[in-house]
Amino acid sequence: MSTNALRVTATTAALAAALLTTSACSDDGDGNGGGKVNADGTKAAKPLKWEDCPAPTPLEGGGQAPPKGWQCATLDVPLDYAKPEGETIPIALIRAKARDKDKRLGSLVFNFGGPGGSGISTLPGAAKEYDALRERYDLVSFDPRGVGRSVPVRCLGDKQLDAYYAQDSSPATPEQEKAFTDGIKQYQQACERNSAKVLPYVGTENAARDMDRIRQALGDEKLNYFGISYGTELGGVYAHLFPKNVGRAVFDAVVDPTKNSEEGALGQAKGFQLALGNFAQDCVDRGDECKIQGSTAKEIEANVIKLQKELAAKPIAGIGDRKLTESIATNGIAQALYSKELWPLLEQGLDEAEGGQGQLLMALSDALNGRDEHGQYSNIGAANTAINCADAKDRYTLEQTKAKLPAFRAASPVFGDFLGWAMMSCTGWPVAGAWETPDVSAPGSAPILVVGNTGDPATPYEGARNMVERLGKGVGVELTYKGEGHGAYNSGDACVQGAVNSYLLDGKTPNAGTVCTATKEATGTPVAPEPPEGA
Repeated sequence: MSTNALRVTATTAALAAALLTTSACSDDGDGNGGGKVNADGTKAAKPLKWEDCPAPTPLEGGGQAPPKGWQCATLDVPLDYAKPEGETIPIALIRAKARDKDKRLGSLVFNFGGPGGSGISTLPGAAKEYDALRERYDLVSFDPRGVGRSVPVRCLGDKQLDAYYAQDSSPATPEQEKAFTDGIKQYQQACERNSAKVLPYVGTENAARDMDRIRQALGDEKLNYFGISYGTELGGVYAHLFPKNVGRAVFDAVVDPTKNSEEGALGQAKGFQLALGNFAQDCVDRGDECKIQGSTAKEIEANVIKLQKELAAKPIAGIGDRKLTESIATNGIAQALYSKELWPLLEQGLDEAEGGQGQLLMALSDALNGRDEHGQYSNIGAANTAINCADAKDRYTLEQTKAKLPAFRAASPVFGDFLGWAMMSCTGWPVAGAWETPDVSAPGSAPILVVGNTGDPATPYEGARNMVERLGKGVGVELTYKGEGHGAYNSGDACVQGAVNSYLLDGKTPNAGTVCTATKEATGTPVAPEPPEGA
């Protein structure tokens, strides 16, 4: 498991296929903000110039250019909002226009999470899951500052990242501890060496201010928004800064705004352990159909721990000349727990690893770390670290981290060590963090639909209720999904999608406390997850 914790940007269908083979707008959305002035006296964002999209860059994850009908644009925003008329940076955007121009509601801006996920590369592949919303909305996403095509943070090279992600992320001896902390230091030095100019300015508050510039450039009076995982934190900060500019907004797979870095990481450890237990019980319930060893869920979990220990002592064959280490295997297991659709791959991967073949678990880990089949990495890891460390004040010493490990191990025998040690990812970072927890209070905002999933491993369910409370009275409206995987809307559950679509398309807010229960058909699609703040 990487010291940057847990993240993913692929959709289920594309990922599974790859692994098995190895409100108030009446214009046309072209923008009308160029002649306006913001409350602070600065000029509003200029209209966007939309053109055909190029293929995503390697830093965005690569791949083919979006199909015909997708358009891309670039918006210049201040590097430093304290100097709004100073140096600017480009923010890359993508859109697919609404099909029904006569009933068009405006733009619906997506952030799929991370932090560090590229909206440019994610939205076209995920758009079919939001097809009902495209009837009346332009679907829009962007690469936030520090990500992909928007002044990307750069740290280590591809070969160096192979070694970095393979290193022991749960050190047990003084020598291993030194190697671990030296690895973090080398990573951070590379980030500062290659990206010092932007590191102070990639935090979530600046990204939220960028979103208001995006709203202006799109020509929308209000921001209609769909935030997933870390995108819920970004959306909450936006609502706090610009409550009167919030249109119809949905937060799905909610980051808990009341938790600091340690509390967030500990909650995630519990969440992944819960998901692993649910996976194991499902395997047991299927009897002889299940390939992995163990007659009870506890036995299966014990065998996973046994595999981890064996890999720590002796890595096995992976992809090419790379070896499957304990860290890579744990990362791959975590990746598969983001969605029930990936459980069959986890079952197969664990079965093959017990037989000495680690290719599938390594492929799952590579997807989580943004590594393609050519050995090129996107910059999701670098951006993830830079954004988290710009946000979170917490900096943990070696001694503090070691003292907290027993609580993490109690929370998760499988993931606790890795998430506990990951708290040191921002220790020594060259930029100070902004907050203990983000302020998401948004008095005066329009209602925001907040969707929590009881089986979510990466953003535990309690975060949704805490987000509702922090948004304030009359703002947050809670919807509960009783299911598995990270996120609710992309599970395919008809109840969740019906409630969200009715709100976004018709303005009908569901009753607070509405509960949707998963069906067997609604197994979930992974979206960009939320690593704990500062991890």
